Amino acid sequence: MARRKKGMWRILRLGGMALALLVAIPLVLTPVYLIIDPVSVPMLQRYVSGQPVIRAWRDIGDISDRLKASVILSEDGQFCQHLGVDLGALRDEVEKVLAGEDARGASTITMQVARNLFLWNDHSYVRKALEIPLAFYIDLVMPKQRIMEIYLNIAEWGPEGQFGVAAGAERAFGIAPQNLDWRTATLLVTALPNPHLRRPGEPSAGMLRIADIVQNRTQQYGERASCVGEGGRLSL
Repeated sequence: MARRKKGMWRILRLGGMALALLVAIPLVLTPVYLIIDPVSVPMLQRYVSGQPVIRAWRDIGDISDRLKASVILSEDGQFCQHLGVDLGALRDEVEKVLAGEDARGASTITMQVARNLFLWNDHSYVRKALEIPLAFYIDLVMPKQRIMEIYLNIAEWGPEGQFGVAAGAERAFGIAPQNLDWRTATLLVTALPNPHLRRPGEPSAGMLRIADIVQNRTQQYGERASCVGEGGRLSL
């Protein structure tokens, strides 16, 4: 009996140490990422498995304002207003789940940054529960411009290991991310949900239709994305 209790305490102690480590990693690294450009978990997974990773970091000032605004209006319209989590959208998703309806996830850009930097990509309620406090913490530590800069440089944007908007724009259109016009910017945005299947350089009719919707929405409500512009203004 004493040996069994000792074994249980050892397991609990090891579990507690592992949990403390998991908590400590984002607590320590998030402030570090204010000045150090991070790599994402999917990038690390490709490095470890020997798969190619193509990423050229771009400062937020070297990325088209059209793309920045289009990403926000497409992915997270309240990005400049919320504190990392869109509580209204999250509440709606919880109500859908409780009602047995399909839920979209209510992931904000900040939550996606938290997932890509510190968690895993498989869908689960455990991962979602971890994303929420991490997103609040990231928003507390980082300014909106830095969160967006990291997001645009770690998002997967191509099927052969292209990460970040520079690699995505080069693969799709052969241009730098500061030279994106409305069509190329919005087509790049349409690829974000599934860059392995959606090819912005060879857009389907559905992608062209979505790009038009994103462009119209961004041109109409672009001021909602002003927090990521230089001096709080965007040149659209």
